[in-house]
Amino acid sequence: MRSNYKPLGNYIREVDIRDAEESVTLLLGVSIQKKFIPSIANTIGTDMSTYKIIKKNQFAYGPVTSRNGDKISVALLEEVEQAIISQAYSSFEIIDTNELLPEYLMMWFRRPEFDRYARFMSHGSARELFDWESMRNTLLPVPSITKQKEIVKEYKNIQNRIILNQQLIQKLEETAQAIYKQWFVDFEFPDVNGKPYKSNGGEMVFDKDLEMEIPERWKNVSIKDFSLKIRSGGTPSRDEISYWGSKDIPWLKTGEIANKVLVSSEEYISTLGMQNSSAKLLPINTVLVAMYGEGKTKGQSGYLRFEATVNQACCAISCEDENLSGLLYYFLRVNQERIASLANGGAQPNLSKELIENIRILKPTSDVLKKHPFVQVINHCEHIEKENIKLNELKNILLSKIAAIEN
Repeated sequence: MRSNYKPLGNYIREVDIRDAEESVTLLLGVSIQKKFIPSIANTIGTDMSTYKIIKKNQFAYGPVTSRNGDKISVALLEEVEQAIISQAYSSFEIIDTNELLPEYLMMWFRRPEFDRYARFMSHGSARELFDWESMRNTLLPVPSITKQKEIVKEYKNIQNRIILNQQLIQKLEETAQAIYKQWFVDFEFPDVNGKPYKSNGGEMVFDKDLEMEIPERWKNVSIKDFSLKIRSGGTPSRDEISYWGSKDIPWLKTGEIANKVLVSSEEYISTLGMQNSSAKLLPINTVLVAMYGEGKTKGQSGYLRFEATVNQACCAISCEDENLSGLLYYFLRVNQERIASLANGGAQPNLSKELIENIRILKPTSDVLKKHPFVQVINHCEHIEKENIKLNELKNILLSKIAAIEN
């Protein structure tokens, strides 16, 4: 062990303050992404006075590790002054922040090596626990407070750049959706003179199926007729190691769709895996729709900016060109709730390829298609997403270097 590795127990103490007066209303949980999140627990009829109060710069973690796979749920409260958490969590604070910074310790917890260590040190029969004593026995390098501040500053600079990029993507998406509504719902796209079409006397015709007026020469078509090809994906057998033992072909799950421009995947399959499953290699500019999934996944869309395969819960739509693909993507984004409501089935209603094929969409004239800015927005989002991948790689490099830090 290096001389600057110390037991964490030298620096932390347990905190167990209950909300006896039920004065705190913000209920949080801890995710495996190591963040505090609003709790989704049903608390009707629950005695909230037994819940723990956690304050800013205190930590909470879930001692039960057997239910989280390879991740340990641990987080530092930074966003709010105080909240309440379930009594199932263990909470603690740093005794002296002149010796150990909370932000530095949280960086240690974010390392995948810590997750592996905590899982290895977990014990129990019915369920495995990384208990308080195990947390106290965790060894980590504790350099000088000056060095800790330097490391934390470097990490925060990278993280802040990622956050700014995410905010920029959000603004671009909001702007694109506003333009979609202005052009393709209100029909105020620029006419030949650059003026809003409908309000400046643009020719409109009545569509009987829609029971409304639409611009002249626009067509009310199904997504099937709007596109070139619609197909679903597939998942190679998880039991066959050779299907997953390489990085031949990117493979996306529905949870990765997430209403965004897609530039990478979490998993890959082999060429053999694709050949022995219903997975298909999809071209760039394919638009994806999540047909089913947990939470709000159903109905979410994604725009593919690299060749990839997808699982069977994804509907993949290819169009003649990127102008049509861009328009379809923002049509799906704007109409997500309506599309998700079309799901049918038993206990878990789902969308289907057939349902999506039959959704109606307005197809404008080619001159309007060439004018819309969605391709530029998507390209800009792609650039930012790729930059964030590089920034996250820098973060991971910095986290890995902590283990070798000397005083």
